[in-house]
Amino acid sequence: MSVWNPDNIKDVAESVGIASLNDDVLQGLSSDIEYRLSQVLEESLKFMRHSKRATLSTQDVAQALRVLDVEPLYGYDSTRPLRFGEASIGPGQPIFYVEDEEVDFEKLINAPLPKVPREISFTAHWLAVEGVQPSIPQNPTLADSRSQELVPKGPGANPNLTAISGADNVVVKPLVKHVLSKELQLYFSNACSAVFDEVSDDYRAAALASIRTDPGLHQLIPYFVQFIAEKVTHSLRNIFVLTQSMQLTSALLENKNLYVDPYIASIIPPVLTCLVGRHLGSSSTPLSSHPLRNAAATLLGSICKKYAKASHTLKPRLARTCLKHFLDPTKPLGANYGGIIGLQAVGGAEAVRALIFPNVKEFTTLIREPLEDEGSPKHAEAEAVLTALIAALQILEDDHVGFGNDTQNGETTNQNRRLEEKVGPVVAGRVLKMGRPKFTQALIDA
Repeated sequence: MSVWNPDNIKDVAESVGIASLNDDVLQGLSSDIEYRLSQVLEESLKFMRHSKRATLSTQDVAQALRVLDVEPLYGYDSTRPLRFGEASIGPGQPIFYVEDEEVDFEKLINAPLPKVPREISFTAHWLAVEGVQPSIPQNPTLADSRSQELVPKGPGANPNLTAISGADNVVVKPLVKHVLSKELQLYFSNACSAVFDEVSDDYRAAALASIRTDPGLHQLIPYFVQFIAEKVTHSLRNIFVLTQSMQLTSALLENKNLYVDPYIASIIPPVLTCLVGRHLGSSSTPLSSHPLRNAAATLLGSICKKYAKASHTLKPRLARTCLKHFLDPTKPLGANYGGIIGLQAVGGAEAVRALIFPNVKEFTTLIREPLEDEGSPKHAEAEAVLTALIAALQILEDDHVGFGNDTQNGETTNQNRRLEEKVGPVVAGRVLKMGRPKFTQALIDA
């Protein structure tokens, strides 16, 4: 016997104009309705269980009807619980209905009109400019950032402290661990040990050649950058390690398959350390650090040439740092040497004309004493600094126009005096000994 009452089917049939139905037909329809209802309820319960709920909702029934390819019920898609009223019309079972809210038309008519919705549009704004977040309405304010800093983070964070800080609804993202494959881990360890191998030159050359050309090293870039920074920081007295660090940096930058732009800010500090560091290598042989400083200057120049367009503040910041070490009298001569060649590499002729040349006369007064005293321990370093200074000034000769070769004795004396006024007696004496009239005239006209 069917659970569904056949009288309900007979009432529905009479409402659509079917006067009489056979009892067998009513029994068959009742069984079919019972089967369809149980099917819908089973699917609805599945949605309820997957939603981790214990109460069946109208949304579950609507989703079940959609899965069964049945037209869903309209008018019951509400998150609020339905309130049913009971009505009795004569003898028989009561009728349940959904109570509708009564609306006062007078209040509805006199209510203010809602605001006109804005048209859909798209706008663009800067999240950050050169690493600095602009203060615009689209970006979080400083107060929001501070409240985020007070929120406990990490898997071991205390939720009670989170509630105390007033940020109950903050969702903390779990930390994502950067996982390297075993092959990349093995490559990284072998490449690093090979680059810093003091025994085999072929081993070092092969490792650098692989880093310079291998296209699959994207994941290893931050590890190489951190490794170089640690090596430079902890090996300031070891010229070999510092030199190999610069060669490893150069190999990474020369690899055309790698996108190194986001790591330039982390690469530059070790290069600057090798360029203008106070004490590099052994203190007994101060000139041993000059080849390292030359390599760092060349590397810094290539960085500026390749990445200055992407960051318009890169070149001015590097030039400011090199100028500071060039003019600081408290710095050792090695740092002054690095500042000179660094300015030349970063800015070229423009930096020499605007930054080095106006300060030559004042700077040479600092190295005049060790230059004249050949027994001084700083004599060799002072000679190297003077040589680098004159080499930088020679760039002005290439840009000079309007030179004449014929000079009289009186004109030569006047020319020498003007040269000495421009660059000081130390540099003027060296330039005159070189016997290059065009170079001399270029310095006078600069």
